[in-house]
This record gives sequence, structure tokens and C-alpha cells, in this order.
Amino acid sequence: MAENDTPQEEDKVSAEDWAAAMQQQQAQTGEGGAATPEDEWAAALAEQAQHDAEMARVAQELKQASDPYQAKPAKDLFPEFGTGGSETDKLNDFKLILDIPVRVTVELGRTKLAIRDVLQLAHGSVIELEGLAGEPMDVLVNGTLIAQGEVVVVNEKFGIRLTDIITPAERMRKLRQHG
Repeated sequence: MAENDTPQEEDKVSAEDWAAAMQQQQAQTGEGGAATPEDEWAAALAEQAQHDAEMARVAQELKQASDPYQAKPAKDLFPEFGTGGSETDKLNDFKLILDIPVRVTVELGRTKLAIRDVLQLAHGSVIELEGLAGEPMDVLVNGTLIAQGEVVVVNEKFGIRLTDIITPAERMRKLRQHG
């Protein structure tokens, strides 16, 4: 500040400075007047759309890039079972599962007990089952009923002699449903 300048003179803006500032603002907005809120929203939306398009392009490039460490879908590596094909293919598919172990259960009977009754059970307690003595036992494979039979003793172990069994086709259908 010069010695004889007062702070009021320094704060005053000349008419030329004001006109130059207005021209600069008009040049930035590209119009003869000030930018409207609609123009600002339009510019923001256009910028967002441009950003979204760029992000979509990058995502597509990443998807198309073949990463050697990227896991491949199993359907690309192994054939699907049961999708049609010849009878020979179906038979070969079936042979693949023949050695898979399954749980076979023989059910003597069932009952429902209240928790109070379960807590009162002790050594020597007898639980009454819904099935009657002499009725055939249910044979279940992985929880699916496939046969009924009667209890036998073989080499000092219990066994079951099948008295009624569903057909092999029906067994496969049931195992597929519940497997």
C-alpha cells in the first residue's frame, strides 16, 4: 500500500475491473448470462453418465481379460449328468455312482415323548413304540423308505429279511428325489 492510499481506495473496484470479471464469467458459462441451476444439473448428470459409461467399459474389459488364476466354472470342466444323450452315455453316467456308499437304516418303530418324559428315562426304562409286535420293519436308504422286512439273527448279529421291496426303477426315482 502506498503511503497516501487509504484502505477505502484499495477496496474500491474500478468499473473496468468489474466489466472484465463479467466478461470472464460469461465466457466460462458459454452464454450471455449466468448459469442456471438447470444447467448445473444437466452438467452434473452428463458427468455422472460419462463416469458410469467408463466404469462399465472397465468392468467389461476385466471380464474379458483371461486371468490364469481365475477359476473356471465346473460346467466347462465336467459334463453334466442327465442332460439327454444316448442310452450308452446314460448307462456310463449311472455306472459312475454305483460305488458311492449310502446309509441303510432299519426302523423298529417311532414314538413322541415330552421333554419331561425324556429327562425321566433311566437304565431299564421301556419306551413304547407305535408299531405292533410282529409288524414288518421299515428299511430306509438315506432316509427314504425302500422296503419292509422281518428281523432275523445271522451269526449272532441282527439282520433283516426283506418281505416287500419297491422296484429298482422306483428306488432310483426316490433316491434322486431325496438324494
